[in-house]
Amino acid sequence: MSTSYARSGSSTSLYRSNYTQPTRAPVVTDDYERWYTEPLHNNRMVLSLLSGLDAEIGWALDRLCRLSHNEQFSLSATPGLLDALFEWPEWFVRKGYKESTDLQSLFSLPPLLLERRQHALESLFVLRNAALHESNQADLASYPRTMPLILNSLHNLRLDLDENNEFLLHTVDLFHAVASGFVLPPRTSPSNQNPLPPLLQLVSQTSNRSLIISTLAALTLLFSNNQNSSYLSSDSPALTASIRYLPLFVDKTLLDASLNYLYVHLSNNTMAKAFLLHPDMPSILRVLFSLLIHEQIEETVTVDVTGAIHTVPSTVVSIRDHELSTTELESLAEMPEPQRCYDWMKCMFAPKPDGEVTQVDFWTLYKDTFTLYQEKSALLAASDVIKNVNFVFPQAQPMVVDGPPQRFIVRGVDRRKDFVAAERLKCRWDRSQCPVPKFSTPEELQNHLEQHLDDIDTNEIDCLWGSCPRKAMSKSSMISHLLTHFWIPQLSERHPSQSDTITLSSPDAPYPDQAPTSRKPPLPRSTVLRYKQPVADPPSSSLTALLCIRILFRTSFVSAEEAPRVDADHFGFPGIVEDVGEDDVMEYTDEGSLEAERKGRRAFVAVKHLMENIHIKDETLMGWITEMIEESST
Repeated sequence: MSTSYARSGSSTSLYRSNYTQPTRAPVVTDDYERWYTEPLHNNRMVLSLLSGLDAEIGWALDRLCRLSHNEQFSLSATPGLLDALFEWPEWFVRKGYKESTDLQSLFSLPPLLLERRQHALESLFVLRNAALHESNQADLASYPRTMPLILNSLHNLRLDLDENNEFLLHTVDLFHAVASGFVLPPRTSPSNQNPLPPLLQLVSQTSNRSLIISTLAALTLLFSNNQNSSYLSSDSPALTASIRYLPLFVDKTLLDASLNYLYVHLSNNTMAKAFLLHPDMPSILRVLFSLLIHEQIEETVTVDVTGAIHTVPSTVVSIRDHELSTTELESLAEMPEPQRCYDWMKCMFAPKPDGEVTQVDFWTLYKDTFTLYQEKSALLAASDVIKNVNFVFPQAQPMVVDGPPQRFIVRGVDRRKDFVAAERLKCRWDRSQCPVPKFSTPEELQNHLEQHLDDIDTNEIDCLWGSCPRKAMSKSSMISHLLTHFWIPQLSERHPSQSDTITLSSPDAPYPDQAPTSRKPPLPRSTVLRYKQPVADPPSSSLTALLCIRILFRTSFVSAEEAPRVDADHFGFPGIVEDVGEDDVMEYTDEGSLEAERKGRRAFVAVKHLMENIHIKDETLMGWITEMIEESST
């Protein structure tokens, strides 16, 4: 519905005109003096309007323009006011417009004609403002001079003249008060009794934004009456205009007027079917969904669902008994005994209170190390070697542990351990005892491993790589298996931003894993869910757009036999319910109807990606979107 405007002074106009208005002396008053507003027959404003004196008429209209900008203003409260306000507008639409048009084409209008034209415009403005309030609408709708004034204005005034725009705008706004209850006459009636043709002509020709909005609103009210639905047309100029202005999302008022008319048009079953065959229907559907996305108000929700993370260092450290290096061995070999034995013990053993080494292992290790160097210094006897342990490690003691079986041990020492980081491309065959240095490429390591396998005569081979437990594999299968220990995916260079730890699936998960290709995947290090959710319900324009979409969807995907027609829940939501006659039912069975449904389905499938971006707070409305997505996916 249009909004009311107050006018302060006769020179003030709702819209600028290209003619000069007469100048009046400013009026300093609050317009609420008792004798101006008394509900009597001799009310001064009514008497002034009927006096025929231009100065008195202008004085009264100045005050009425301001008084009408108030919900308490009542036309019926002042006897004779309604009749007086109709005098000048009726004169203008029957006679005055001719004088203005004839003279204005050649000369400027005379002051007297300008003054009376201003009277007509201001009187209509007062009626228009009064019609915005419910208390006055019933009086104007039942007043016998209202519709003749509207019809004469629409049919007599030239719609292409800018000078008539303001008068036509007030006329159309006045028509809003009676449009919802007005029944269009039969098509055989005289054309000047039907307001629809000039309204359609006006909305298709004018470039005046306010006129477009007001006319679309008037047509929406007119077709809200089911008795006027027979005048709907699939090629209506009003439909073309509403489609033209749909993409103007920033102009909310014009957008709402276009959407409201489109909704009334589509609420008719026949028009909805015909609209599916409209050449611009797919684009219009895309615009409607884009409007829903444009107007939805969302907030980003962040939820951290990261669980407990268990990590171990990525570098594998192996612990093994210390073995003499070549340098250490050469240095010890040149020493005389017993100094060589002392230094050897210091290199090979370390004090450990609860550690123990069997005396046989102790002696055997010494003997195996220096047997080749006896010519330089004779080996010590086994008993001497065992006695020297106490000299090197005072806390260590050779002893006999009662059995069974009886054991001869050295308590208080243990083998010195080496903590060695696993080297890339280092052969770990023979339980990491292979002495060959690391290789430069995976291919070289693979060839080296094949040599290890060639040295084995049996067909069934156990994997001797590190601590791998795999057993009884053929040579061909073993080659493939060994690649899992060292090939490119495990050996690629680590990115500088990559963590130096490895994530495990649980605190007790083994690492290194005996079966790395089948291990349970660990939890992500950081799992943050981000999604958008609607903050508020969609605005009225989005709701109207959604209703239009819903109608098109039901018309495209639900057959005529299944689609609800005359009921309280039309097409799944409250709307206009129209009577469907036999002719309408027949239209659903022809080939054109089937083609319309196919085209509608294709259009909805094409905008499925837009539907997936729509989020509505209301569960019922969101259910409509979900239903459309599901149907478009089948």
